[in-house]
Amino acid sequence: MNFKGKQRRNQATTVNIFEQQELMARAEVIRNNLKASIWHELETKGKFDKNEKLSFISDDMLIIGCDIGSETHFARAIDSRGRELSKSAFSFSNSLEGFQSVMEWAVKLAATHNKNQIVMGLEPTGHYWFDIATWMISNGISIVQVNPYAVKQTKEIEDNSQLKDDRKDPKLIANLVKDGNFGMPYLPEGLYADLRRLSMFRDQLCEDRIRNLNRLHREMKIYFPEYKDALGKVDGAFCLELLKAAPFPESLISLGADGIRQIWHDAKLRGRGYSKADEILKYARESVGMKDGTDASRQAVKWFAEKITELDTQIAEVELQLSQRCMEIPHAQNILEISGIGERVLTGILAEMGDVSRFDDVKEIQKLSGLGLVACSSGKHKGETKISHRGRKRLRYWLFQAAKSAVVHSEEFKELHVYYTTRPDNPLKKMQSLIVIACKLLRVIYTILTKGVVYDPQKMLKDIKHPIKEEALVA
Repeated sequence: MNFKGKQRRNQATTVNIFEQQELMARAEVIRNNLKASIWHELETKGKFDKNEKLSFISDDMLIIGCDIGSETHFARAIDSRGRELSKSAFSFSNSLEGFQSVMEWAVKLAATHNKNQIVMGLEPTGHYWFDIATWMISNGISIVQVNPYAVKQTKEIEDNSQLKDDRKDPKLIANLVKDGNFGMPYLPEGLYADLRRLSMFRDQLCEDRIRNLNRLHREMKIYFPEYKDALGKVDGAFCLELLKAAPFPESLISLGADGIRQIWHDAKLRGRGYSKADEILKYARESVGMKDGTDASRQAVKWFAEKITELDTQIAEVELQLSQRCMEIPHAQNILEISGIGERVLTGILAEMGDVSRFDDVKEIQKLSGLGLVACSSGKHKGETKISHRGRKRLRYWLFQAAKSAVVHSEEFKELHVYYTTRPDNPLKKMQSLIVIACKLLRVIYTILTKGVVYDPQKMLKDIKHPIKEEALVA
């Protein structure tokens, strides 16, 4: 019997046991000392620039790239020099069990390679990253975001292939984090979380309303093509009540003028609509709409009209909640002093912008909205300057709506719009002027929220530096 060989095997087994115990002990120490860094600590202490991001990724940090999926995520780990520490991609489910498994995997890798902290990079695509980001931060793992466009542009660096897959992308993400090409995610909290969710819910309800209205239009165009001339505003209260009962010519003729008025009377509608009953009947008698299939289509129109009425009630309720929560933000009331900026537009801007204290400069919000200016120039060639369109499109949408409304209802912004479009030097097109005014409105809103000042239209106009006219110089 080979006693020496058996002895060596026993010694090796003993060593392995001790190593495993030591590894488990290190892993436990790492787990207890993990601390997630969030935007509160980094982005509000001055500008979190590229150098600071590179300093944040220290040598004792395990870098994880995570490709987010709807049900399954994939992770790969590297160190600060780009060396891969994981043998292959680690897959885990979008569940508590999955989150715990990747946590154990990451901590074990950190203990094996003498890393003390862990950072996970991911793409902010869709809504699937919300839960994993929140869970990881609460368990001490820092979360950073990489631009999906950057991942797409760098996919050939790894293997000179345009192939995109769930196992390749995590390493691309991890390398972007290593090189400082990331940002800190912002997940609204408290009041701002409620505003964001209510605003998104309002948008969804409005989209549903438009969808049902378009379907209603389709049915009416087939069976009562003259309906717009006869009824006027199709989604108005008078019209919707009539459509629920008698949408097509035959049923309208059967009701008669008195029957039409009775429908409006039963619905407790008051106004000038009663006088249109005879005119509606005139169009109904002369209609060239189809006759076959009216029974089924009538049911569809009734359903669409009822759905639109229901959605109108729900939208009004959400608008009220939005307005009430919005007024809880300090100095938000002062913004309503700007003519043309109503509660609907204001709630949209504040919901998308979030906590203003996380921005060190208004230019950061401008960049977030996609209103930052970019230009492609080379040598003597000067490219056309345009906005980036990269950022939160809903914030850009609401700022643009605010600009259009202000130009119509506010004398000072109307004056500013006229100046931009008619000035002798470098006059702007109307769309360009509206974009400039949207950025100006953003600066005004930022100043009001951060300093608590009251809006002064004359001061706003004085802050605009107009070029001195030659005639004035001569005089």
